[in-house]
Amino acid sequence: MKKILGTIAVTGAMVLAGNASANELWDPHLPGSNIGLAAGALPPPGVYGVLNNYWATYNAYNSKANSIPNTSLQALVEVPIVLWATGYKVLGADYAVAIAQPFDYTSIGSGYGLPTGSGNWGTYNTVVVPGQLAWTFDEFHVKAGLSIYIPDATSTPAAFVTGKWLKGGLPSGNGFWTIQPDLGLSWLHEGWNISADLHLPIPVSSTTATDYSYRSGTEFEADYTIAKTINKWTIGLGGYQVSQLNGDTCSGSACPFPASSKISSRFGLGPLVGYQFGGINVQATLAQSVYTRNDVGGTFFNVRFIVPF
Repeated sequence: MKKILGTIAVTGAMVLAGNASANELWDPHLPGSNIGLAAGALPPPGVYGVLNNYWATYNAYNSKANSIPNTSLQALVEVPIVLWATGYKVLGADYAVAIAQPFDYTSIGSGYGLPTGSGNWGTYNTVVVPGQLAWTFDEFHVKAGLSIYIPDATSTPAAFVTGKWLKGGLPSGNGFWTIQPDLGLSWLHEGWNISADLHLPIPVSSTTATDYSYRSGTEFEADYTIAKTINKWTIGLGGYQVSQLNGDTCSGSACPFPASSKISSRFGLGPLVGYQFGGINVQATLAQSVYTRNDVGGTFFNVRFIVPF
C-alpha cells in the first residue's frame, strides 16, 4: 500500500503524513493540510498552538486512474502543533521552530486484502522543525524550512510483515526517518493571499523486519491557496498535488510486487472559509480529488484552530 497521512503547518509552516498505493504507507506531508495558510510568512513573535482535525474518505485507484471496488479508507488525523516565532533574525529572516505529535484512526475495506475490523488508533511519527526562515520583500514573502520525521510511531508496516493484526486499520505511521525541505511563497496584498506551500520529503532509512527492508520513494507535494479576507471572514479556493518521483525499493533493488514500482500521483481542489473569533482563528477546507493514479483519493474535510498562547 502507499500512504495516508500528512502534516500540518502553522501560518504556512509545518509538518506530517498520508495516503495509499505505490509507496509503502504514509505521505510525510498530509495533502491539502496547508491550504489557506500564508505559506511564505510567519506570525508575529510569540508561541502559537495549532490543532488540525482532518477527516478523509478515500478509495484506491489503479494505474488507469479508475477506482478499485471495496477499497474504502476512512482516516481521522488529529495534529496538535506548537510553533514558536522567536523574534530573532537569522540571515535577515524571521526565525521560528515547531514540533508536532499527530495521532490517527484508520479503517479499511475488504479490497485491500487485509483483515477488516473496528479500525486502528495510534500515534504518528513525531515531527520536529528545527528552523524556519521567513523573508519579506514588500508584498512578497518567502519561507524556507526543514521538517524531520522521527520513526517513533506506535505501529508501522513492519507489523503486517510480522503477522500482527491491527483490528481492521492501517499502521499509524512510517518505520523510517524522513527529512523534508520546505519552501513557502506568498503574495499578500489588501486581504489577498496567493500562496504555494512546497515540500520534498526524502526517506533516509528503511522500514525493517526479519527478512524485510522497504524504502519508500521520494515525493514532491504542494498545497495552493487563493483567498480573500474581508473583515473577520476569509473565503477562497485551495488545491493540492502529490507527485511521486521514483519507485520504492526492497533491500536496495526494485520490489518484487508490481504495485511498488508504479509511480503515484494525485491532484485535488475545493473551497475554504475562515473566521477570526477574537484571538482564535478558525478555518475549514473541503477538497475533492480530481485525478488519482496508483494512490488513494476522494474527499477530505479539515478544520484548523490557531491560538496564541
